[in-house]
Amino acid sequence: MQIHSYANIMTLTKRKNAFIELGKFLSQFHLDNSQPKNDVLHNDNFFSKMLDLIQQSKSHNGWYTEEQVIFALQSWAEALTPENLDNWLRNYTLDNIEPKTVGLVLAGNIPLVGFHDFLSVLITGHKALIKTSGNDQHLLPFLSKYLIATEPEFKDFIFFTEGKLENFDAVIATGSNNTARYFEYYFQNKPSIIRKNRNSAAILTGNETKEDLIGLGEDIFRYFGLGCRNVSKLFVPKGYDFKDFFEAMYEYKDVIHYEKYANNYDYNKAVFLMSNFKLLDNEFLTIKEDSGYASPISSVFYEFYEDLNTLKQKLEDDHEQLQCVVSNNLTPDSIPFGQTQKPGLLDYADNVDTIAFLSKI
Repeated sequence: MQIHSYANIMTLTKRKNAFIELGKFLSQFHLDNSQPKNDVLHNDNFFSKMLDLIQQSKSHNGWYTEEQVIFALQSWAEALTPENLDNWLRNYTLDNIEPKTVGLVLAGNIPLVGFHDFLSVLITGHKALIKTSGNDQHLLPFLSKYLIATEPEFKDFIFFTEGKLENFDAVIATGSNNTARYFEYYFQNKPSIIRKNRNSAAILTGNETKEDLIGLGEDIFRYFGLGCRNVSKLFVPKGYDFKDFFEAMYEYKDVIHYEKYANNYDYNKAVFLMSNFKLLDNEFLTIKEDSGYASPISSVFYEFYEDLNTLKQKLEDDHEQLQCVVSNNLTPDSIPFGQTQKPGLLDYADNVDTIAFLSKI
């Protein structure tokens, strides 16, 4: 694929305004009552099609339920405001960036998981050459059409490919630890950000409120636990009583009614039991003592600690395996309970500043 260079560089104001309009468009979609608003552009062409796509998403990917897709759309609606975009970009110089073509190899574990990279490439004035995941092939192309309808100059900046990436200047690729090795070899001669597996952990002391623990349930169960920002590991003090934890988790009991989740729960529980692992179980979530960070779907690992300072040092040593640490301000940059799936624009994946990278290619 040949992507041509264009003399006219779209202004940052135009780029920002298009994403602000996209945010307004996304703000219309809710679980119970999605209604078109009069001040939103292009609703005649896009509103009902978006509703249809939300309904069809589960047939494209069984994990993409209406509730999960709408949560993702609402998260981006809240992020794409003039204030948030200005606060995000105010510390960068984006005026004289020569447009380059940036390849994006996107994941598909949760809806629109690659949107921040897509936004970052376009907001900095570069062209995006996008290879979507087979698990998320419909949402981003649709939102791209809305952006182009709002700002037609984007037509020369957004490209999708089903084949291998060619004719690009830099790349941002997300995958497993195994695919990351392939990416590092394949893209070795290009400026790149290569993202690998990461997981998130929470530190409990036993002094958490019920509201804290219910929030932790959101961090565990949102997107069925498929995201790198989902808590998959608990650190608890020696002798911790899980009674309050399980009482709070009961708020999320309906998760077992989703067939794909239930199948994973049954399978992973059976594997653990056949291996004679000691489990705690509430009929929709198992927790298992384990030193690893990456627990299977429907399960959370836990590990005891005796000294908080020793634990903090362990988390610092393991920082390349961790996306988020959740606690009541027990570590620098810890995230409050219930907030892992509401990242701001400055919450970069793997703590790699994407805008700084894109400003220098």
